[in-house]
Amino acid sequence: MNNVIELTHPLIQHKISRLRDKCTGTAEFRSLVEEIAMLMGYEALKDLPLKDVEVETPIETCMTPVIDGKNLAIVPILRAGLGMVNGIQALVPTAKIGHIGLYRDEETHEPHEYYCKLPKPISERLIVVTDPMLATGGSAIAAVDFIKQYGGKKIKFMSIIAAPEGIKRLQEAHPDIQIYVGHIDRELNSNAYICPGLGDAGDRIFGTK
Repeated sequence: MNNVIELTHPLIQHKISRLRDKCTGTAEFRSLVEEIAMLMGYEALKDLPLKDVEVETPIETCMTPVIDGKNLAIVPILRAGLGMVNGIQALVPTAKIGHIGLYRDEETHEPHEYYCKLPKPISERLIVVTDPMLATGGSAIAAVDFIKQYGGKKIKFMSIIAAPEGIKRLQEAHPDIQIYVGHIDRELNSNAYICPGLGDAGDRIFGTK
């Protein structure tokens, strides 16, 4: 699992525990998702390219590093992935935002695309795909498939909690991408929900049932 990075920082783990609590309301849940995404993004973006620019300080002129170009694209899987965007964009406000819309067949649990819009040129960007939950891996695999079809090359996938089954499927389908997770949970149940999980992330972020 060399390409799987489980982020064990105490702040991330504490906030995930608050997400799991069924008594955590919509506003707090949404804020926690953003905060966790920011903390995860700090680690996931540690290899952003830099270049030196000339800056005049109050003391003297110096060469100092800045992020090189507009190289980042955040691509949430709709709809739950939207909840993670603001946290990452707070770190890199110039990041472009794409969107991939997938829905899961209630019987087969397989994903179907209904929308895909990516910033151009996608081939030149570091792409961070977001989805709070990596369950069966079907949606994640499909999203990365679409991005690669459009020319995306350097891709990272970020989820707050993941099932071992989903990680395994995503690794097998796309061994070249990095997978960042806040916590690897025990298993999927017969309905393909992560256990112990946190319920339906989309419903809890947007206050729907």
